Amino acid sequence: MGMRYTTFGRTGLRVPELVLGAMTFGEQGGVGAPLEECRRILDAYAEAGGNMIDTAINYRGGASEEILGQIIGERDRFVLATKYTVTRDAADPNGGGNHRRNLRLSLETSLRRLRTDHVDVYWVHIWDRHTPIEETMRALDDAVSAGKVLYVGISDAPAWVVSRANTLAEWRGWTPFAGLQVPYSLVNRDAERELLPMAEAYGMAVTAWSPLGGGILTGKYDKSEMSGKFRLAPDALSDRDRAIAQAVRNVADEIGATSAQVALAWTRRRKGVLPILGARSEAQIRDNLGCLQINLTDEQAETLEAATGFQKGFPADFISQTTPWVLGAAAVDMYP
Repeated sequence: MGMRYTTFGRTGLRVPELVLGAMTFGEQGGVGAPLEECRRILDAYAEAGGNMIDTAINYRGGASEEILGQIIGERDRFVLATKYTVTRDAADPNGGGNHRRNLRLSLETSLRRLRTDHVDVYWVHIWDRHTPIEETMRALDDAVSAGKVLYVGISDAPAWVVSRANTLAEWRGWTPFAGLQVPYSLVNRDAERELLPMAEAYGMAVTAWSPLGGGILTGKYDKSEMSGKFRLAPDALSDRDRAIAQAVRNVADEIGATSAQVALAWTRRRKGVLPILGARSEAQIRDNLGCLQINLTDEQAETLEAATGFQKGFPADFISQTTPWVLGAAAVDMYP
């Protein structure tokens, strides 16, 4: 099975079912990939049919964008996405945030590093509660009008903020958010409460970061003897984390796949969700791409989900429980 494509929300932009995350591109600030390894990672992803790359102004202190600017040969072949919000200068009160000034200066910085005159998708990285969402949406719309940004999205924000932003965009004729970026994996299903239903209602594409739960779902923490550097100390894993990782390993052994492939296959089962692959080596990206060959059965997915003990909580569970009481006989037909 090859790479399939979908549209980026309610736009005509074609994006793949797996996104390449460039947070690992560069060796600054911890374990990452050197330039030549980044080139091999990108080549392997492109060979599989991938065409969307996700980075941010602050990844690896800017090295991620700079490396991408060097190794992307055919710029128009890729859907290039970057983000702003995180400060460019911690000593500057206006160095970060979602206000117009930081947007403008961040965008110019990213374009220069990426060696391009536009980005295909520009993400608001994190909700800035001190900047009115009206200012952010209008500033983004101006960037679109200037041709420096083609589409916009938002990451790491409450559902009500995103909903208000897109409602304002609809009423005022501004460019709406076409994409939402959230953490989503078997160890973190919080987005199912409000964010994923909201994205589906607005027709937004969802890119999922940390689909391997910070490495918990790769199986590498199951080894009794571990070498190398890991994002988490083995004793930092909870009993719940270990139970989920074991459930993933059991399914992987059953179907002859790796744990990472099973975890990614679960995430991509969700309608409209595109996992972001963050690899530090060519071997890792090729292993992750193997999830394209895996289609979990409903029974396997239910087994994995049972291990998470996840509950949506209030109000979702309460609304579901009271549906027969509220709608009576109609509930049978309307909400099977």
